[in-house]
Amino acid sequence: MDINSSLIGQLITFAVLVWFSMKFVFPALNAALDERAKRIADGLAAADQGQASMALAEKRATEALTTARDEAASRVADAEKRAQLIAEEIKANAKAEADRIIAQAKAEAEQQVTQAREQLRAQVADLAVKGAEQILKREVNASAHADLLNRLATEL
Repeated sequence: MDINSSLIGQLITFAVLVWFSMKFVFPALNAALDERAKRIADGLAAADQGQASMALAEKRATEALTTARDEAASRVADAEKRAQLIAEEIKANAKAEADRIIAQAKAEAEQQVTQAREQLRAQVADLAVKGAEQILKREVNASAHADLLNRLATEL
């Protein structure tokens, strides 16, 4: 019975060891394994969230870049339109200034022509008076015959 008693002793010792392990060791191991599984799951969730955040950030960056490009293109188009309008305004101002200068030159030319005609009339009147003096061999009084000289000047 020595063998049976030692076997029974070993069996009791093994049963106590199993009971002690299940009561005190396995709960601590299970808690450590559960904690590790939770940290791994949290890490995977954070990685997934990071990937989602990265995708969202890339999408926002792409949208911002597209918006910036569109805005830049719009500003360039607006600048080109403004430049064209300014060029047209400058052309219109230059044409108006040229027209004004031409009108002023025409008015001055007309005034000079009028002055030249008046001077020519005066000279012709003087020549007519001198010619009449030569013909009559006497001096014609300009103040006495002013009416006659004025009619002669208007006819010329």
